[in-house]
Amino acid sequence: MSKKLTIEQIQQQAEKLGIETAALQAIHEVECRGSGFNPDNTPVILFERHVMRQRLIANKRDFDLRMMLIERPDLCNKSSGAYGLYSAQHGRLAAAAEYHRESALESCSWGIGQVMGYHWQSLGYTSLQAFINAMYKDEASQLDAMCRYITVNNLVNALKSKDWKAFALGYNGKAYAKNNYDIKLANAYKKFAEGS
Repeated sequence: MSKKLTIEQIQQQAEKLGIETAALQAIHEVECRGSGFNPDNTPVILFERHVMRQRLIANKRDFDLRMMLIERPDLCNKSSGAYGLYSAQHGRLAAAAEYHRESALESCSWGIGQVMGYHWQSLGYTSLQAFINAMYKDEASQLDAMCRYITVNNLVNALKSKDWKAFALGYNGKAYAKNNYDIKLANAYKKFAEGS
């Protein structure tokens, strides 16, 4: 069975949200680099070293935090960045998991929607592992996580009114303008709405 997302699955999720299919297609195109999976069938992730630090603090892993700051500042740091290649992300995750698996899994953005692992509870998953399993299952499950995030963060109305600035701010944070995220979304929406 294919893990690829179908237009029917996008239409179903858009219907559930009460938005145009073209709006959801636009987010999918801009967020996703073509696939929710790597060539080796692992989900596309981005390991965030500054989030690892935050998650170790939130999970009360003081010893692991101290050790990582000394031994692996490339994986645990106050500053973001130093991501390395996309192909290296699962290796980075595995190395961080040796210190604390839960914090490491929570420190990645996952799948086509690049939803952060630490959102698992607010998105209604029964456990962090249930969220991870969904990310490994298929792109439809990854899209579901993205739509849950849109709903939980009250971004549906921004999509209904095509307020791309408000959506970009809510979905990607204050730095969205630096990457012209709102403009990319507007252009992608226009393309899909016009059916090209």
